[in-house]
Amino acid sequence: MSDPDISVVICVYTEDRWEDILAAVSSVRAQSRPALETLLVVDHNTPLLDRLAKEYKESAQVRVLANAGPRGLSAGRNTGIAAARGDVLAFLDDDAVAERDWLRHFAAGYADPRVMAVGGRTVPIWASGRRPDWFPEEFDWVVGCTYKGLPPGRVQVRNVLGGNASFRRSAFDAAGGFATGIGRDGDKRPLGCEETELCIRLTRARPGAILLIDDSAVIHHRVPETREHFGYFRTRAYAEGLSKALVARSVGTDKGLESERRYATRVLPAGVARGLRDAALARPGGAGRAGAIVAGVLTAASGYVVGSLRARRGTTTFSVAAIEEARSTRSEPEAEETSPTVSQPETEEARPTVSQPETEEARPTVSLTETEEGGV
Repeated sequence: MSDPDISVVICVYTEDRWEDILAAVSSVRAQSRPALETLLVVDHNTPLLDRLAKEYKESAQVRVLANAGPRGLSAGRNTGIAAARGDVLAFLDDDAVAERDWLRHFAAGYADPRVMAVGGRTVPIWASGRRPDWFPEEFDWVVGCTYKGLPPGRVQVRNVLGGNASFRRSAFDAAGGFATGIGRDGDKRPLGCEETELCIRLTRARPGAILLIDDSAVIHHRVPETREHFGYFRTRAYAEGLSKALVARSVGTDKGLESERRYATRVLPAGVARGLRDAALARPGGAGRAGAIVAGVLTAASGYVVGSLRARRGTTTFSVAAIEEARSTRSEPEAEETSPTVSQPETEEARPTVSQPETEEARPTVSLTETEEGGV
């Protein structure tokens, strides 16, 4: 697949991001390597669904869909996967804009048939106009962005980051869709890790699969003012611990925490040292950054402990959507499409339970550089 057709999926949930949504779609339309289509998946918000349908009623390239599963980002993505027609599916956050060559860099990564996913670099756009002095770059994953510690270039990773990522369609045929019950539900629960769990499940289903991050595939992600405060930093770190516990419960701690161990023992200590050095040199925010790293680690660890107890008791579960089944029930597009398709949510169907992890299979050696920090 030297030149795959790419469908872009953008999941949306609130009219508060109306201008951001329009900007995200415009950035896809302006790509140097055109997308086959853009799918806007609306998460259980009928007024927003209707408004977007009217906005793009004259567009043959933009399709507006209702989330056909339970509320949340994972089910929204699965709805987009089921409806998309491309060989590759790219995912873009609703409050982000892609640089002009974003899809071109994604497409280049699939020249190797073993590559099943390609992610990119996400750069924060701070609402205040600048990074808070105390906010460590090592924790940029807290605001959905690429964090300090990932090596430059195009490198192999354990998992890509969902807000700026692409997958072959065959990846979902092999591994199923994003797990529901683990990721975000609007702004109610700042959880994550659904892409981590999917990527680990994918490499187990396809032991020879290669997953890449290419830092040339750049998007710019808005960080609202509410997320520039330490309160959100702490809440998000705690939620990450909860999510990691679910992932580890599903795939085992060896694979589920493989990159996190390297991140915690190499990247974060170096960040603390830099912060203390900056403090000694009277540079702004040095002590704050060092303290935030320590606080973030302790908070995430406490979330992991609580999440592990909940998972062990069976009070928190998640399930994997059967994408192939959903694809088989969708209607085929008409030959000449003059307006976006608007699908109403179906009744919720029972999801298959997550199978227990198999024994770890050795992955074949590849000629690419393996990154030591594959994503938090």
